[in-house]
Amino acid sequence: MNSSPPASIESIAVEIGGVPIVFSGDDPRFHSMVEEHYDGFTCSADSANYASAPLSFAVELLEQGSLNVGQDVRVWKSGECWHASRGDFRADFSPGERQGRIRVQVNPYGLNSILRIVHTIYLANQHGFLLHAASAVRNGSAFVFSGLSGAGKTTISRCAPPDVTLLTDEISCIRADADEFRAHGTPFAGELAKLGKNICAPVSNLFFLERGAKNQILPLEKAEAMRRLLRNILFFCEDAELVDRVFDSACKFLEAVPAYRLAFVPSEKVWELIY
Repeated sequence: MNSSPPASIESIAVEIGGVPIVFSGDDPRFHSMVEEHYDGFTCSADSANYASAPLSFAVELLEQGSLNVGQDVRVWKSGECWHASRGDFRADFSPGERQGRIRVQVNPYGLNSILRIVHTIYLANQHGFLLHAASAVRNGSAFVFSGLSGAGKTTISRCAPPDVTLLTDEISCIRADADEFRAHGTPFAGELAKLGKNICAPVSNLFFLERGAKNQILPLEKAEAMRRLLRNILFFCEDAELVDRVFDSACKFLEAVPAYRLAFVPSEKVWELIY
């Protein structure tokens, strides 16, 4: 009979866009993985944000292949509770009760997906969204570079000069703040495999990336900008009310932020146009 005391329950929070999500469990492997993979985005238990976290998850770790669900991400709602599953995780949570439970394998990929799903739902109610976009801060302003895979998000991030602070090369967090929109750093890295800085700044311009024979900023009609923006917003569920809220946020974002096409040649010279 094992006479050793039971493992203590410990908590750690991952804070993205000023929103901490708390995870509690008794397996040190999970805490080590979070501290390593989300360096700069963890939130201490004595911070004010931690205490006001919108969700707190109880964590159960699973071994490889132990969760019998399909491989594709599925997100659905039953009553006031949300559910999400994939081959490497299962999450159930109630925003109203601010509590949830996850079962996840010991790797950052499942947790990354859970965080993205949770934030898309939370931000929909906070005039914000996650966007397939690189973003960076220069001279106190944020610049957002949107595009699908292969458009050049990582390339333009890699070419950034030393006076540019990278927020992400893959998925940007956009949130309304009074009469402006701000881009926040995220730990969702793309091919650059480098975490962004956990800071934010007001968005000055939105650029839709495309490769070109020379570096140039090109005009973009509002209707086309909306089409491209909606195509690049992350959203995992089919809840009509939340879809309407995200659409409204996208409209307000384009009213507040000028949008352009940015054709560029992969080199640092493109940043001569961005200031």
